[in-house]
Parts: sequence; structure tokens; C-alpha cells
Amino acid sequence: MSDSFSKEHRVAIEAVARAARVCQRVQSQIQPETLEKKDRSPVTIADYASQAIVCHWIRESFPADPVLAEEDAIALRDGESSQFLDRIVEELVAGGLGATPELAVEWIDLGGHDGSASRFWTLDPIDGTKGFLRKEQFAVSLALLIDGVIQVAALACPNLDPQDGSGAPGVILSAVRGQGAWTTPLSNIDATPQPIRVTATSDITGCRVCESVESGHSDHSQSGQIMQELGITAEAVRLDSQAKYAVVARGEADLYLRLPTRKDYREKIWDHAGGVLVVEEAGGKATDVDGKELDFSLGSELANNRGVVVTNGHIHDVVLQAVGKCLADSNS
Repeated sequence: MSDSFSKEHRVAIEAVARAARVCQRVQSQIQPETLEKKDRSPVTIADYASQAIVCHWIRESFPADPVLAEEDAIALRDGESSQFLDRIVEELVAGGLGATPELAVEWIDLGGHDGSASRFWTLDPIDGTKGFLRKEQFAVSLALLIDGVIQVAALACPNLDPQDGSGAPGVILSAVRGQGAWTTPLSNIDATPQPIRVTATSDITGCRVCESVESGHSDHSQSGQIMQELGITAEAVRLDSQAKYAVVARGEADLYLRLPTRKDYREKIWDHAGGVLVVEEAGGKATDVDGKELDFSLGSELANNRGVVVTNGHIHDVVLQAVGKCLADSNS
């Protein structure tokens, strides 16, 4: 691996690994009655703890780098989440940090950047909150952007199995622009990173599709029409979070669709930046539904884009044609 961004790459992996382990610990404590009561406290605790860990780790390693993250600590100070602050501190201490309530809030608020700097990190501390609560897929996603271009990414998927089937669940996928994409076991981040590649298939009818579990995140009815238009008969695999980017990057799926659920909705950059670079450096392609490049230069939102289409690259143009036709038909 080139020395270019080598420190950033290593720090990103370490940051998401530390956060993911805390999230795993909290997730392991979720009981059936938690779901029955629709109790979101475990994800609240893990979400804040994850953000505190990553922001603190970035600040220690790159003091001048701001972070644009999903959460802020306002509700922890005097809002409805303030009751969870002691638990968050407990998890931070268990994760090896000398945390206090004051420090925890301070670290979380390090994620309050607006994306205006030429160089900043963007973080989703828990992507896939409902997957987290179901004890299914979720991710910790971190990416470094410089002048609106993603340069480094690390994506921790704590419940995704290693590709070779060996070892405990949990992988980190990472990438550096122009240098490739790799996978590392979450249980041993010092292991030699293994390169990953998308599939080489151009047989559209045999493609494997993945999409969001939640219909509020992507229009399932339209994706069904698109699959029919493409002649894909296999059912889409539904999983939460940027784990969908991971399975495309690892060659376990060929296509991921995130279709607009309403005209005015714009994607948040932290929901995609980590996964996009991993897929691209694994040989795949990511655009919006109109075929436009994803524009990460406009702060917290992909304001110039609609939806996201991710493929192995070989089938991208064909998929975009089908997406365009189906969206046009639904609007007519």
C-alpha cells in the first residue's frame, strides 16, 4: 500500500473498530422485551457512545480535522436522552476511555461540523438503527473528504460474516482512493488486509440484488418493477445499513438500489460516503438514479442527487436505463 493517506487509513480502521466493539456489547444486551416495548434506549446509548469514540479518536490523531456526524449532544444535556448519559459513560469506560459525563458530551459535539471545510470526516455512528435493535445488520461508517472527494473510508459491519466463513462475525471494509479496497476481521484489525473485488458478471438476468429492509428508505414497489424490467427473477435480499455496500464490494451481490421515496428527499452524506468509496475501489460504480456522480461537496446532503444506484460497474448502464424507464412511467 502506498504511504499516501496510510495514517488516515489506519486511524479510520481503529476508530470504527473501537466504536463497533462497544456497539456489539450494547447489542448483545438487547432482550426480546426490548423489542416488544419498542424501547430504543440500547440504540440511543450505542449511537452516542460510538460517535464519542470516533470523534475523540479523530481529534487525538488529527487535531485540525473537523467531523460532520449524524448526532449532537443537545438531548443529552437536558432533553429526553439525558437519562442515558451515565450508561453512555459506562460504555466509553468499558471501551478503554477515561470518560466523564462532561467529556462524553464534549466528544459527541466534536461531530457538529457543517461540511464547509476543505478537509473533514463524515461519520454515521450507527447506520441501520432498526437492524441494530433486531440484532441484525448495522454499520459504523467513517470517511475522509477533501475538496468534496472521498479519499479514505472505513466501514465496520459487526454482524457480517467473514467471506471465507472462518472466525467470528464482524468485518471492517476499508479503502483509499486509487489504492484499492480491503477487508479485515473486526476481531483482529492487525491482520493483513485482504483485497476485495466486485463480481465480473454482465448477465443481468442472473444478478443478485440487495435493498433496504425498511420501505421508508427505498421504494420497494418500484425496485420490484425495475427487477421485472431487467428480467431478474430472484428475490431481492433485504438487509439494513451500508452492509449493502459491503456485500456488493465483496462480490456477494451485483446491484443495490436506493430509490427515492419522495421527490424532495435528499440523502445524507454519512449514509453513503464510506460505502461508496469501498465499492468504487473494489471495482464497482455508484451514481444517483439519473446517472449523475454523487456530489459530496455540498455539506450534509447530496443536494444535487436523487437516490443511489450501486453496481459491479459492468451492468450499470443497463440498470440505469431500467431505473429511468420505471421512474418515468410512475411519474406519468
